[in-house]
Amino acid sequence: MSTPEFPDSLADAFADVPDDYRSGFACFVGRPNAGKSTLTNALVGTKVAITSNRPQTTRHSVRGIVHRPDAQLVLVDTPGLHKPRTLLGQRLNDVVRTTWAEVDVIGICLPANEKIGPGDRFIARELAGIHRTPKIAVVTKTDLVTSEALVEQLIAVDQLGKEVGIEWAQIVPVSAVADRQVSLLADLLVPLLPEGPPLYPEGDLTDEPEQVMIAELIREAALEGVRDELPHSIAVVVEEMLPREDRPADRPLLDIHANLFIERTSQKGIVIGPKGQRLREVGTKARKQIEALLGTPVFLDLHVKVAKDWQRDPKQLRRLGF
Repeated sequence: MSTPEFPDSLADAFADVPDDYRSGFACFVGRPNAGKSTLTNALVGTKVAITSNRPQTTRHSVRGIVHRPDAQLVLVDTPGLHKPRTLLGQRLNDVVRTTWAEVDVIGICLPANEKIGPGDRFIARELAGIHRTPKIAVVTKTDLVTSEALVEQLIAVDQLGKEVGIEWAQIVPVSAVADRQVSLLADLLVPLLPEGPPLYPEGDLTDEPEQVMIAELIREAALEGVRDELPHSIAVVVEEMLPREDRPADRPLLDIHANLFIERTSQKGIVIGPKGQRLREVGTKARKQIEALLGTPVFLDLHVKVAKDWQRDPKQLRRLGF
C-alpha cells in the first residue's frame, strides 16, 4: 500500500524507534454489518469510519492509524463483501479484493450473535486463496450473547477455518461497544506486521481527506431513521468549504455546502421530511459531528438533488467519487 513521504525532519524523528519496531497494514473484512467499522474506531480511539445498522454503510477503504510504543498499526476498514446488484456494488467488491492483496494481515469479522452463514463461508473461501497473508478470526459483538453461546460460536469459527482450509493465526472474541479485548486484539495483530519504521507521523489518526470525512458524517446522519431501501441510494458530495469572511479571529465560522444525491424524485420527500424537518435534523446531527472533528463552529448548508439511477451509471459514479 502507498504511504506518505516524510520531510527529513520527520524522518530524523523516527531515528529513535526501537530496532524491533513494527509497522504495517491490517484490514477487517466480513459480510455487511459485521462490526468492522465500529471495531476500527475502537482500536484507533476515535471515529474515523462511519457506522450504521444498515448493511453496506462503508463504501471505500478508510485508514485508521493506531500508534503504540512498539508499533504503528494501520487499519483499513473495507466495505462488506456481498453479491453485487449494481455497478456500485461491483466496485465496492473490487475495493475489498484490491485491499486484501496489499495488506500484511487480514481479520475476518464474524458476529457472535449470528450463526455462520453462506456469506461468511463465501468470504472465508475467498480468503483461503490468499496463501501468504496471515488471517485472524475476530468474533465481534460478544456483548450481545451469553458465555455459552460465545463458546459455541468460537467452536464454529474454528470449524469454519478447517472447512475452507484456513489456519487461523488467532481466534479473538471482542466487543468494540463494551471495550472487551480490543487492546488484546491489537496486541495479537502487531506481531504479524513486518519490522520497519512508522508509516505516518505521530498524532495522525487517519489519512482521509477532511471533505471526504465530512461527507461521510453527513451520510451517516442521513441514514438514521429512513426506510430500509433508501440508504443505498444516498450519496453525499461536499461542494465547498470556506471560512466566513469578516468574522473576528476569536469567532471563526466555516461555511460548508453539500449535496445529498438520491436516485429518484420520489425519494426526496423521505430525505427532506414534512416541511423540511428531517433534513434539518440531519443537518443538526451532522453539524455537531463535523464541529467535533474540525474543532471549529460550522454553518452547514444541505441540498437534496436527484442523480437518476446513479448506482448503475458509470458517469454518475465517477462524478460522485466511485
